Amino acid sequence: MKSARILIVDDPHAAEPWLADLQAVESWEIEHVADAETADQRIEAGWPDLLVIAHRPPDRDGLQHLATIREVDRELPVLLVAQSADVTLATRGLRLGAGDLLLEPIATGELRAAIEQLLSLRRTTLEADILRRQRELPHQFDDFVGSSPQMRKVFETINQVAPTDVDILIRGETGTGKELVARSIHHRSRRAQHPFVAVDCGAIPENLLESEFFGHEKGAFTGADSRRIGLLEYADGGTFFLDEVGELPLMLQAKLLRTLQERKLRRVGGREEIKVNVRIVAATARDLEQMIREKLFREDLYYRINVVRVDLPPLRNRGDDLGLIAEHFSQRFSREMGKQVVGLSPEAYNVMSHYRWPGNIRELQNVIRRGIALTQRSMISLDDLPDELIASAGEPADRSGHDATNAARGFFAQRELCVQRFEAEYLTQLLAKHHGNVKAAAEEAELPRGTLYRLMKNHKLDGEQFR
Repeated sequence: MKSARILIVDDPHAAEPWLADLQAVESWEIEHVADAETADQRIEAGWPDLLVIAHRPPDRDGLQHLATIREVDRELPVLLVAQSADVTLATRGLRLGAGDLLLEPIATGELRAAIEQLLSLRRTTLEADILRRQRELPHQFDDFVGSSPQMRKVFETINQVAPTDVDILIRGETGTGKELVARSIHHRSRRAQHPFVAVDCGAIPENLLESEFFGHEKGAFTGADSRRIGLLEYADGGTFFLDEVGELPLMLQAKLLRTLQERKLRRVGGREEIKVNVRIVAATARDLEQMIREKLFREDLYYRINVVRVDLPPLRNRGDDLGLIAEHFSQRFSREMGKQVVGLSPEAYNVMSHYRWPGNIRELQNVIRRGIALTQRSMISLDDLPDELIASAGEPADRSGHDATNAARGFFAQRELCVQRFEAEYLTQLLAKHHGNVKAAAEEAELPRGTLYRLMKNHKLDGEQFR
């Protein structure tokens, strides 16, 4: 049975007969509140997976409370408990989205069974919605997720060059998915049934690189007690992916260039030249042109591997792709962890959309994985994001050391700065007017208290400082 958080809104004494039956379910976390105000706070915080409301007029109008709840959360499963029922109660409850109606006295197991059915229905609905969106959204390309103009250009280039045998250079910051591009090119090529060999040029010690690439004969050097096939030879017929090609030492660059030009190699310590038929896909986050000027990278090798270039945009320049990728990772990691997290809360997405993502997709993947692991809600909230991400999300990027405000010159950057200044000034005046009373401030601002609390947190405001 899946874990679930059940919130019960009823008088403690009235609910006592059937509370014990629910508490016997170890996988359920039961919370009981006596008043609608406290219940609303828990719902605004995204805590419950299901709500049980008692309808006991005239003191407790469960239908009125349900109507209020639907203004905050239209999807939360709700079960009504009443002492007696009539057509009006049943009809109004159904229209307000109550999933079931039980009459007291409730038999042992009856409430538990009704809750299990509503939770099961909710899970089925969420899974069907996720599958539907995955079928309908045209934003997936192999292992990529994205629909921004920059990524559509990348997908188009992959489609055009994959069937050919030209060598390719992929440029992009760390974490943008350069190896995914290389694998996509390989899988769409005529070489797909042959090996895809990936080598991180910066991860292999320099003294081992030549032997790793070209192999060696027995006795070629101390410790070479048998012949060894190199990675280039192993990739024959397939694709050889050089990740971080800018890390190759100059000596190896010269030998690799000769192999690419002649499509032949010679093992270390060997005399025989061996024909190899490999396609080179290289990738780098470095400025190879600058390295050429500094004599750190061979110009002739650069032109040899740069027949077609694929430029991967950083995540911060991909617009709404952030939300698509975050949703994709949320679904994936939720399944892996056995949790029911459907994505990001609006507040979390707003903060993440203003973060620079220096680690790009790889960093986003780790943030979503962390959020799924930590969250107790159906969505990743601000509380589940790393503090350093939240702290730097509103800061315009400025690598030159100049004033950050002057660095944000674009329309959207300037607009965001204005919005932040307005929020801070408005909230400060609002809280001062109500002497730190968040409930009164939220009513005047016509905001849910949970939203106001999150805005206050964003601007480091505390109601206590205004009292």
